[in-house]
Amino acid sequence: MPHPPADPRYAAHRLFGRLWRGYLSGHLVAMALAFLLMVVEGSTLGALSWLLEPLFDQVFAPGGSGRLPLVGAAILGLFVIRAVTSVSSRTLLTAVAQKSSTAMQVDLLAHVLTLESRFFQENPPGALMERVVGDTAAVQGVWSSVITGVGRDLIALISLFAVALSIDLHWTLAALIGAPLLIAPAALLQRYIRRKTMQMRHQAGLRSTRLDEIFHGIQAIKLNRMENYQTDRFRRIVGQIVRAEVRSVAGRATIPALIDVITGIGFFTVLMLAGGEIASGTRSTGEFMAFFTAMALTFQPIRRLGDQAGIWQVASASLERIFRLFDTAPPARPRAGTARPAPGVPEIRLEEVQFAYGERPALDGLSFTAAAGKMTALVGASGAGKSTVFHLLTGMAEAQAGRITLGGVDIAALSLADLRGQFAVVAQDAMLFDETIRENVTLGRDLPESRLKAALDDAHVADFLRALPQGVDTEAGPRGSALSGGQRQRVAIARALVAGAPVLLLDEATSALDAASEQVVSGALTRLGAGRTTLVIAHRLATVRSADLIVVMDRGRAVEQGTHETLLAKGGLYADLYRLQFKE
Repeated sequence: MPHPPADPRYAAHRLFGRLWRGYLSGHLVAMALAFLLMVVEGSTLGALSWLLEPLFDQVFAPGGSGRLPLVGAAILGLFVIRAVTSVSSRTLLTAVAQKSSTAMQVDLLAHVLTLESRFFQENPPGALMERVVGDTAAVQGVWSSVITGVGRDLIALISLFAVALSIDLHWTLAALIGAPLLIAPAALLQRYIRRKTMQMRHQAGLRSTRLDEIFHGIQAIKLNRMENYQTDRFRRIVGQIVRAEVRSVAGRATIPALIDVITGIGFFTVLMLAGGEIASGTRSTGEFMAFFTAMALTFQPIRRLGDQAGIWQVASASLERIFRLFDTAPPARPRAGTARPAPGVPEIRLEEVQFAYGERPALDGLSFTAAAGKMTALVGASGAGKSTVFHLLTGMAEAQAGRITLGGVDIAALSLADLRGQFAVVAQDAMLFDETIRENVTLGRDLPESRLKAALDDAHVADFLRALPQGVDTEAGPRGSALSGGQRQRVAIARALVAGAPVLLLDEATSALDAASEQVVSGALTRLGAGRTTLVIAHRLATVRSADLIVVMDRGRAVEQGTHETLLAKGGLYADLYRLQFKE
């Protein structure tokens, strides 16, 4: 996977600075307390090694047994203190890690929801889920690891080296003789770990995307006997994840392994240097045991600190992905909301509107007027620009030229909330959530029961509620899969009725239904459209015969406008489309 070009904004120290300012600084008291507890825990190792010298030279010497209970109690106390501080600090740090990562997930989702539709066309749901959940989980414990490393392991090293230095400076320097050999390999390994982690996180996004598509397309997979094909594709993706993960872990494990080798060289050097001094009597056994224990106890803290470098690189890779997403800007023209929607049922007017998806033009000087309180239908071949009109009206995209007004007010002067509050939308694929029918209709609004019942009755939802086990509180299933197509459409119509918006947008709302369901849904749509300005997208021309105005679109332009009868009499594109459908 090609890595994005180097950007100073995503240097490791800047990433962790943003993490601290945005999500950790608010937990300063808990983190400071955890740090102090870690300092106490780390200090106990130095105290333990220091107690070994009097234990060997005084307590275990002739006549020293009277001091045994005192020294033994001191050693026991150290272990008790270490246990209490360990539990307390880890509990505090876990709370901080969970709260900060949860806050990051919520903020990341809130930011993603502000992005325009094109972003979601370029970034599949699985990849975004991996960013919001997987990457934040990968960094949630990094600050706990840092505090543990600094507060416990670094303090433990300082206290242990203080004991070693107090015994013999030359022995201590001999133990550290190989340390400079670690610098260059550690720097190279850190870059390698970050690169492999970025590859692994990218592949994890592909894995989530593949699973999302498999489970949502399960019927097509079974009908086309694609089980083995999809399994093989998934196997290839997870195989790449395994390879990247193994290489990343190997890189992380190499740093502590190098530390092991350097530590072994140090121990060997100390033994060669100290052995002769002890044999000659210039140094006592207690001094050597205290020094040897202090150096031995540094083994695990040094290895854990060595592993910190790998942990930081893993976390920085995920942080880079997170903050790159945070830095993805919302639409370039944020709506200031300087105007208010016009009262009443509005007229919709498009004047020389132009829009393109990249270099592909969708609308090329489109102009038409949808009269207030009337039905206007948009017809034309696929790709004529009909759906783009709906996207522009609802603020899902911004017109690149021209003007769109709603009740005489330029929609560019309305806030997105005010603009979208003017529209109720019923599409061919009624999007329901994996919640109850009640929740799918109310969408979080606190509605009186009487208003909800009226909407359910008018949309003919009440007709099938009686057959459901829990009525309106029955779960709709993932994407409404527990309901039929006609039932989903009726729930969507009830949702639009509850919204009470003055403009109704219908996007092929009945084209996928059988004749019986279409008749019921069409009746519900007629009641829904009463007293509203209605704009309809239709491929089936039989559904728009009664429209007050039909706008025929071709290549992003309105090439014909009129009623059904006048357009047929004109003998133009609409008449050709009509004859093609009905074979007259």
